Amino acid sequence: MKIHEFQAKELLKKFGVPIQDGIAIKDMNDFDSAISNLQSRGLNQFVVKSQIHAGGRGKGKLFNPNNHDELVLEGGVKFTTSAEKAKEYASKMLGNLLVTHQTGADGKIVKTLFIAEGLDYIKELYLGILLDRSVSKNVIMAATEGGVEIEKVAEETPEKILKEWIEPSVGLQNYQARKLAFGLGLEGAAFKSFIPFIMKLYKAYEETDASLLEINPLIITNDDRVVALDAKMNFDDNALYRHPDIYAYRDLDEEDPLEIEASKYNLNYIKLDGNVGCMVNGAGLAMATMDIIKLAGGEPANFLDVGGGANKETVANGFKIILADPNVKAILINIFGGIVRCDRVAQGVIDAVKEINVSVPIVVRLEGTNAELAKEMLENSGLNFEVARSLQEAAKKVTSVLDTVAV
Repeated sequence: MKIHEFQAKELLKKFGVPIQDGIAIKDMNDFDSAISNLQSRGLNQFVVKSQIHAGGRGKGKLFNPNNHDELVLEGGVKFTTSAEKAKEYASKMLGNLLVTHQTGADGKIVKTLFIAEGLDYIKELYLGILLDRSVSKNVIMAATEGGVEIEKVAEETPEKILKEWIEPSVGLQNYQARKLAFGLGLEGAAFKSFIPFIMKLYKAYEETDASLLEINPLIITNDDRVVALDAKMNFDDNALYRHPDIYAYRDLDEEDPLEIEASKYNLNYIKLDGNVGCMVNGAGLAMATMDIIKLAGGEPANFLDVGGGANKETVANGFKIILADPNVKAILINIFGGIVRCDRVAQGVIDAVKEINVSVPIVVRLEGTNAELAKEMLENSGLNFEVARSLQEAAKKVTSVLDTVAV
């Protein structure tokens, strides 16, 4: 689960992490009180930040949602020393469509703004924490070039990114924090500020069951303080039951409607850009299925894991989710009958197709317990199934079916 910048900063503040403070608003009627609040703290510099679940906001463009050719504002993050100018920026951001390199051409409607304090700083750095699955350890990554330059650094000079792996049994140690500070070239007060900063940040990452914590940029202010100017946090969905306060941050407006619908049926679904709908049991098999579809010349329309107990209900719900995507022109069902018998899956597929009247071609590959019986059931069902004996054959059949549909 992803959350907004202002929400991530609320969490980090609870752990004592120095952040760029501010106030979130969802309505322009709340702008004046927000700016007055900041001014009452002695602030005379402001940053208006669009809140969407995508990066590149600063270089994004805002368009009229009713006319995507009408440019409203360049940049979804704006700095100003004028409260009046801040209000003008806010009015041009809120309710309009923000397009960045991560949103794609469709963009996202800005429904929340973060009116933040403007900070003067002398340096931008990058800091990120995530799990390195190759070694089963959390890794802290840092770089001397933060902000929009980090993607260029990662692509062209990855050796400039510092990495510090954390032993799970002992956690982040002071010597590792100092090593990162030296690697970033910090000295004096900035060096001293960084040590408690990274220790608190890592504690926040671990105790919230985060899967990603990224500070980009991390800034060194003119008075040598280390402050999180931005904050991005993602969380392990399987651990959210332990954090109802974090789960309450979920913003359904930022999620794909089909993914939301799939979650109601406990289906793991992610929408993609292709035209072959995939229904598979098991995440690893789902990934392999998508790969082999691409190798056969097709493009997967989704990742859909129906789980180990595929039955009529789960298959029917899977069909409904897949077919709600108008780009889907064919469906590939690839089920391994380990926990559940293949003949039961086959019956579930037959019943579901009859119930919801699937109108696109379906290729089915079942392997495992009672696989041969399942194939006979499908072939004798009177329905228009293409039955495959191998995953490679299934991929070839679904791509050839697509060619027929296209004609």
